[in-house]
Amino acid sequence: MLKLAIITSFLSQTKDRFHEYNKPLDLDQKFALLSTIDGYSGVEIVHPYEVNDAAETKVALEKYNLSVSAVNVNVKAEPEFRNGGVTALEQEVREKAVQFIKNAKDFAADIGADKVTCCPLGDGYEFAFQNDYALAWKHLIETFSEAGDYRKDIPLYVEYKPSETRGRCFVDTAAKALCLLNDIKIDEMGVTLDFGHSMYGNENPAEAVSLLEASPYRYYIHINDNDGKWDWDYFCGTKHLLDYVEFLYYLKKYNYSDFFTSDTSPTRWDIKGTFEANSRLTTKIWQLFERIDIGELESLMAGGDYIKTWKFIEQNIFSFK
Repeated sequence: MLKLAIITSFLSQTKDRFHEYNKPLDLDQKFALLSTIDGYSGVEIVHPYEVNDAAETKVALEKYNLSVSAVNVNVKAEPEFRNGGVTALEQEVREKAVQFIKNAKDFAADIGADKVTCCPLGDGYEFAFQNDYALAWKHLIETFSEAGDYRKDIPLYVEYKPSETRGRCFVDTAAKALCLLNDIKIDEMGVTLDFGHSMYGNENPAEAVSLLEASPYRYYIHINDNDGKWDWDYFCGTKHLLDYVEFLYYLKKYNYSDFFTSDTSPTRWDIKGTFEANSRLTTKIWQLFERIDIGELESLMAGGDYIKTWKFIEQNIFSFK
């Protein structure tokens, strides 16, 4: 049985540069809405801006019988983090970013969550000669080491992204995220792999899964789609259906059992319908792998004749017979 969750900030009002979408909702209203969306049992909640009262959050979770897929800690919104949080040149700013992560771990423990995820979006650069890259890497190691070493019972996952809010983020690929964890050497850490980040970063998400699986570190999945040019957070399969099928194939092959969390922005589309599209498609693909002959597929892949493999895909995945 798949475990599906939603980043709950997408259940309320969102904005882009020109428009606002949907109505603002408080925490209870977001959870109430999620409880009506088919297929979901979990929430990823943003600390400290969306949630900061553990007792209130626990009451809401119990009221709607929801689990927490992760606590997402935001280290980019404070004015001090405008030029970077975990890699800021000023030690006191880096210390504040680390404290945000530690506070999120405390909050996660208080509400019964099993992980904290952090995407250091404000940490990066735009121009040549803007940063000392070696110093930035040193700061990444130091800050995430301190944060990861705190409360190891609540593992810290680093989410990578090619860009936003910076023109290029320092942690922008699965490989670089693993390099960072290899330098830190804390077993109780992991990587958050967002399908859309991987796709528009010119990775192959299925290959990224395999890379993470071969490492000693954990991983956690965000699902969505985009056009390969920007992180639009469309619902799953709308742009890269076969890539998404392959992505799920490897996750199933490696017995991934954590949450699939929808990092998807409804904007112009019905909230409930958008997230049900994610759960419906993901579940159907997952079940498809229980019906088709995986042994034959693997044998075809090993045989090296992609024309034969493609015919199998036509007939068994697309059902073009």
